[in-house]
Amino acid sequence: MTFDRLAARVRALPPLVADLAVVAVVGLFTASDVAVNDPGYRQDDALTWALLAVSLAALVFRRRRPVPVACVTGAACAGWALHGHIGELLNLPVIVALYTVAVLGDRRRTLWTGLVAATASGVVALIVGRDVVNPQGLPVLEMVWPLVPLLLGEVVRTRRELLAEYAARAERAEEEREREAALRVRRERVRVAREIHDILAHTVSAMTVQAGVALDALDTAPEVSRRAMTQVRASGKEAVRELRATLSVLRETESTAPAPRLDQLAELVEGVEAGGVRVALRRTPSGAAYPAVVEATAYRIVQEALTNVVKHSGAGRVAASLTGTDTALHIEIVDDGPLSSDPFTADDGFGLIGMRERVLALGGTLAYGPVPGGGFRVHAVLPTEGTTGGTP
Repeated sequence: MTFDRLAARVRALPPLVADLAVVAVVGLFTASDVAVNDPGYRQDDALTWALLAVSLAALVFRRRRPVPVACVTGAACAGWALHGHIGELLNLPVIVALYTVAVLGDRRRTLWTGLVAATASGVVALIVGRDVVNPQGLPVLEMVWPLVPLLLGEVVRTRRELLAEYAARAERAEEEREREAALRVRRERVRVAREIHDILAHTVSAMTVQAGVALDALDTAPEVSRRAMTQVRASGKEAVRELRATLSVLRETESTAPAPRLDQLAELVEGVEAGGVRVALRRTPSGAAYPAVVEATAYRIVQEALTNVVKHSGAGRVAASLTGTDTALHIEIVDDGPLSSDPFTADDGFGLIGMRERVLALGGTLAYGPVPGGGFRVHAVLPTEGTTGGTP
């Protein structure tokens, strides 16, 4: 942990400051070795110190020109050996340069640099001789040491690349999670908007029609007016309940209200008939089982179609049928309104959009249009194969 912190602090320094610091440390150790003379070997002289100065000056540019710097420091190290000046730390500048070549390059450059450096070191060892007292040692051993900093630099570079790849993967995963979350939010907003539209469009339309009936019958038929206003109140309570259940998903707590089911169609039809439109509801069970999402979608389709009939068609009768098969649930709503009436073009468009989105979400099909001779027909097919739940 201490080494990692130190390395992080060094990497945080400006490049030039870091390079000068490296040069200072390398110069301190190498100069101390140059100044210490071993009896029996050539003593330090002007050439020895000149080679040290050239090596340190070259290290300043090791980041920008790593390969030329490695060549210069390598030549200086070879010059010390050929000149006869020995030292344990004289190869420190070229070690730093070779490490830089590997850590800032690629594997191909590291391999070529290692081949050239090992060969040059072996040749210098052969020229100097095989005297065991000579620190140059055997040519084979001298060919190994240039590979050590290269290998270390390769390991560090590979580790950095892996860390960068891991960080990139984590960033991509986070972006993907954010996109998925945003998509879920958009889908939930569309669903809530659809639910609110269905609730308001149906209930408010029915309440308006029922209120009109109550107003017309207020003086002549008080009982009819009373029943109509009772239905208005019941419809208002039901709308408030459904709105609360729908809007609860926008709060922190999740909604636990059950989705509408096909068993509630009778109540839906009763509300529509209270407005003066006769509805013939026919359900043909298939014996198969369906999930709640299919029943909820079917309920909303019937609700939207009946709402459009009440609001726009001027029809007096509506036939609604739900026929179940082993693989699908067929829904058909047909009214006897005037030939020119079109509930969907008369509406603001949200009814059609919401109905189509619901059907497509289940992989079904939706068709609608005028009926020859008068009226309008809505037909939806909801696939149900392999699902479980209630029956129509």
